[in-house]
Amino acid sequence: MIGKVKSEIELVQRHIQVLRAVVSNQPIGIMKLSELLDLPVHRIRYSLRVLEQMGYIQASPSGAVATSRSEELLGGLDSEIDEMIALLVRMKHQGDRGQ
Repeated sequence: MIGKVKSEIELVQRHIQVLRAVVSNQPIGIMKLSELLDLPVHRIRYSLRVLEQMGYIQASPSGAVATSRSEELLGGLDSEIDEMIALLVRMKHQGDRGQ
C-alpha cells in the first residue's frame, strides 16, 4: 500500500518538474523537454498529456505553453506540500503512541 503511494508521489513530482520546465521555457517541445530534464521522451509525453488534460498546459504550434491554471497550482504548491508533510508526521506519531 505504501509503495503505491510513494509511486504516485514520484509521478506527481515528475509532472510538476515538467510543468515548471514548460513555464520557464515556453513554448517548448517534447524533445527539448526530454533533453532539458534528462527524461525519456515517453515519460515527457505522458506528463504533458496529463498536464494538458488537467488544464495546466496547452499545445501550440511551437510547443507546450502554460495556462493560468499552472500559475495557480505552482503558486499554492508549497502550502499544499506542507499540509501533506504535516499529515504524514501525524501518521508517524500516531504509530509512536501505539507502541
